[in-house]
Amino acid sequence: MSTPARATLTTRAKRYAARRAMEWLTGYMRRDPDQAVKTILSWGTRLAIMEVHRRQIEDIAETLRRNPAMMEFVRRLALEVHPNQHRGVVFNWFVNNILFGVPAQHALAAKLGHGIPNFILVDPTEACNLRCAGCWAGEYAQHHTMDFDLLDRIVTEAKDLGIYWIVMSGGEPLVYKRLFDLFAKHQDVAFMAFTNGTLIDDRVADRILEVGNFVPCFSLEGFRQSTDARRGPGVFDKISAAMDRLKERKLIFGTSVTITRHNVEEITSDAFIDWLIGKGAFFGWSFHYIPIGRDPDVNLMVTPEQREYLVWRVREIRTTKPYLMADFWNDGYLTLGCIAGGRRYFHITASGDVEPCAFAHFSVDNIKDKSLREVLGNPLFRAYQKRQPFNSNYLLPCPIIDNPQALREIVAESGAHPTHPGAETVLQDPIASHLDDVSHRWAERAALIQQRLEERARARGAAPTPAASPSVARAACVATAPEGCTACAEHGEEEDERVAVAHGGET
Repeated sequence: MSTPARATLTTRAKRYAARRAMEWLTGYMRRDPDQAVKTILSWGTRLAIMEVHRRQIEDIAETLRRNPAMMEFVRRLALEVHPNQHRGVVFNWFVNNILFGVPAQHALAAKLGHGIPNFILVDPTEACNLRCAGCWAGEYAQHHTMDFDLLDRIVTEAKDLGIYWIVMSGGEPLVYKRLFDLFAKHQDVAFMAFTNGTLIDDRVADRILEVGNFVPCFSLEGFRQSTDARRGPGVFDKISAAMDRLKERKLIFGTSVTITRHNVEEITSDAFIDWLIGKGAFFGWSFHYIPIGRDPDVNLMVTPEQREYLVWRVREIRTTKPYLMADFWNDGYLTLGCIAGGRRYFHITASGDVEPCAFAHFSVDNIKDKSLREVLGNPLFRAYQKRQPFNSNYLLPCPIIDNPQALREIVAESGAHPTHPGAETVLQDPIASHLDDVSHRWAERAALIQQRLEERARARGAAPTPAASPSVARAACVATAPEGCTACAEHGEEEDERVAVAHGGET
């Protein structure tokens, strides 16, 4: 038997063993989640091959012990989720995409000399049944829809690269007629989609339960008045009803909120977060408004003061609510800066244009003309990766709103073209001048916040809490940076405190 064939059989055997183990563990979790978690983490500590993984597992155990909200979140996953999604979403994301996928991604990245992403954002269609004000994708041509064969090829080639997590946007993904055919064909992949939720009726909810490997994320701006003001009358009530359908079927779902200076307090309020948890939401993605797409308006951007509020408030939510909330622009310390440009993710439009980010509408390649592996080495992505991280302060990760000169240099250097009329306005005045000003003001404030984070880390001394643990920082390196972490490599195992400080002292 050839070496490749032997490796394939070995991988299949490992996946089979992992699936059987996961089935047993999820059954155990449903019977006694608290004891099951202790057992799983104990096994993980003993079986971990790498020291960094053993320490990461120990940190997770300590975090669960210190953070009752996180333990309650684990109980929710165990008791409030249908077995179909334990077998589909949970297994595919944790085992296929993380346990098996991440090492494969890093090995290939080292071989090729550029990043291999952990997930891909794909637009099956640009068609949408709504016309939301300020939509980030609102200026793409509305008639583009990706051929099923092309979409299928993207997912197939992604798996060959070790990528088993595909995220979808649009347009409205649920408009795409063969979406569930894709989910059914690739049962080993975890799929997620940002959706307006208005098309999730009982029939669609039943199909989500049937395929088991798909998680919808509802896009909204807050309660009824805020959501309907942007998305149209009655949309909030349709979203609420769709959430009820999914909760009744014990299905995982999340939310996606666009933070503006007008809704920043509403969507982070106890009332709103508690409402989401009560409806059955498990997690939420929060996106700061970026002046791109349909009718860009810099006056909708959060102020530096509001952004600082988010730094502390999101951390508070994660330690007091059984709900995982991510803040892409303030959570740079978890990902070691910007993850775009193919480093850990990139975007493919419905027309096939390959963009570095959902918010950076520039391209040099089209997936219709090249393989996935080929486009990942393109000049635009390489220009991104050689500059990442864009700032030594991970509170300033973004090349659009935090380091705007970087995006201008990248586009000029790579020869990238706008993927729709008006995309270039983010590089030009008056928007460019505004971004320069707000990024400068945020940089000053972020420097002070970073000092506070460093002081917190140092105050923990020789026994840092899990939030400041250097092994979590190193684990983030393993999970997000093929090239490894400069801080960890430079300071070494013996200087744990300095490593923690280099990562902001938080997790």
